[in-house]
Amino acid sequence: MSTIAELIQLLDLEALEDNLFRGINPPESWPFRTRVFGGQVLAQALVAAQRTVEGTLAHSLHAYFLLAGDPSIPIIYDVERVRDGRSFATRRVVAIQHGRPIFIMSVSFHREEPGLEHQLALPDGVPPPEEVPSIENLPEHMLATLPQRARDYWTRPRPIELRPVGLGIRRDEPRREVWFRANGALPEGETLHRAVLAYASDMTLLEATAVVHGTSVLGEGIQAASLDHALWLHRPFRADDWLLYAQDSPSASGARGLARGLIYDRQGRLVASVAQEGLIRPVALPK
Repeated sequence: MSTIAELIQLLDLEALEDNLFRGINPPESWPFRTRVFGGQVLAQALVAAQRTVEGTLAHSLHAYFLLAGDPSIPIIYDVERVRDGRSFATRRVVAIQHGRPIFIMSVSFHREEPGLEHQLALPDGVPPPEEVPSIENLPEHMLATLPQRARDYWTRPRPIELRPVGLGIRRDEPRREVWFRANGALPEGETLHRAVLAYASDMTLLEATAVVHGTSVLGEGIQAASLDHALWLHRPFRADDWLLYAQDSPSASGARGLARGLIYDRQGRLVASVAQEGLIRPVALPK
């Protein structure tokens, strides 16, 4: 089974009871399974919430990561139906393992309607994805600048294809750009495409807090973890076509870093915005 097929399976939750769902974890063939990937919990929680509404699509979610997930057991998602209005609906989702909440999220849904429209323009100077080398085609000298954990991360098989712009190059500003898409065709349906984008939105964002310091959150000298995550979905899109993730970090202090991201489609339409604070704690390495 391909990794994209496995991701689709991960997002097909089992209904246990009204408002109660069970999500599986990736197969053992997926590397780096010491804890559950935060984007997986985001996406599964979004799917669980979406299963309890009709006629509306998620437009925003706000989440907190409370405990590291255990990849050896399924995750239970308990959905609270907070409100159902004529235009908006609200859900609260709690992810549970070992009898404890590991993650909480509020999701707002909106029935589509016309209105005012504007957006920030696509950033200047970013090459199209065809001109950004895939991970498999990166020159060795570029990979050699990365810590081993970072090299392992970028080169492992994954359901999301990533093409980072200028990987391994220190930036003068805390900014970076990454092209991404599902690494295979996805079925039709906006709910699945939004869940896949939620999954991908947690993959590279925290790196924006480290790039200006010439390091990586995947480096041996940094203990990193997502603390919270906010996602706003603005316009329809396809997650199996190229999307540009333009990221920046307004601040880092006190072992925490704030990162933001704007996600554009190939036509330059702003389809989503993201914000995340993460732990970026320097740790002493053994001598």
